[in-house]
Amino acid sequence: MVNSTNFSHFILGAFIDIGRLKYLCFMITVILYIMIVFANSFLIGVICMKRSLHEPMYIFLCSLFVNELYGSAGLFPSLLVQIVSDIHTISVPLCFLQIFCLYSYACAEVCNLALMSYDRYLAICCPLQYNTRMTSNKVALFIAVVWLYCFIKVLITLSLNIRLQLCGNMINSVYCSNYLIVKLACSDTRVNNIYGIFGIFLTVFVPLIPILFSYTKILKICLVGSKETRQKAVSTCTPHLASLLNFSFACCFEIFQSRFDMTSVPSVLRIILSLYFLICQALFNPIIYGLKMSKIRQICKGLIFSHINCR
Repeated sequence: MVNSTNFSHFILGAFIDIGRLKYLCFMITVILYIMIVFANSFLIGVICMKRSLHEPMYIFLCSLFVNELYGSAGLFPSLLVQIVSDIHTISVPLCFLQIFCLYSYACAEVCNLALMSYDRYLAICCPLQYNTRMTSNKVALFIAVVWLYCFIKVLITLSLNIRLQLCGNMINSVYCSNYLIVKLACSDTRVNNIYGIFGIFLTVFVPLIPILFSYTKILKICLVGSKETRQKAVSTCTPHLASLLNFSFACCFEIFQSRFDMTSVPSVLRIILSLYFLICQALFNPIIYGLKMSKIRQICKGLIFSHINCR
């Protein structure tokens, strides 16, 4: 029988000793966090304050930006502490809290993108029925269901993990990972593995159904529709597709890295790519939507220029 221990902390083993360069990395990470908080908070404020943006598409965008702040809050405080620390440890409760935040963030990100694709489908393919099929009550219900679903799904994952007997506490990552903790277990993990596969199916393939359905219908409309319809589809769907592809690439790498041997990849590159889906998506979304969505871009320009003129 393998010995098991009730550990009080986990060791994050992916950090490497970079000497005094850790202070430079700390400053860069602080700047990135400030940019993420500012960009997402600014656009949330713009959408909330401007009545002209109180439409389903922008409300879903607001939910997406709130999720970026939520996911960043689950990563950056711990990451900043670890960067300047000589010993890279995290307590078990904080580790499970981080897993809850990061995994519910990833789930909510995919589900919000699925909601936005369905909204674009209704707006482009069923414009006459849009206002009756996408009411403010339905928008609020959709958003509430997405967040509640993601929280419950991740809570089930954590409840299965907490019961495990662990034979080690070394996590080969810069943040806590559910799968890497399950790999440390010396007790039976069949239920965890089965639910893990089921959870990936729920997180990836269930939201993928409305996304594929929506964009298949939009593509058909674009092929036979007018020039105005194609322009509307391109202007509103391009940032959404760019965000979806960016997040999909990042998640695929993170899944591959946690499940396959990636020792041939340089340590620094592994760390950068593992943080990609948590950092770049939170920066990418406000930039791409702020620049490509004409209504948001015009309002932001107006606010900036009015502030400059006042001074």
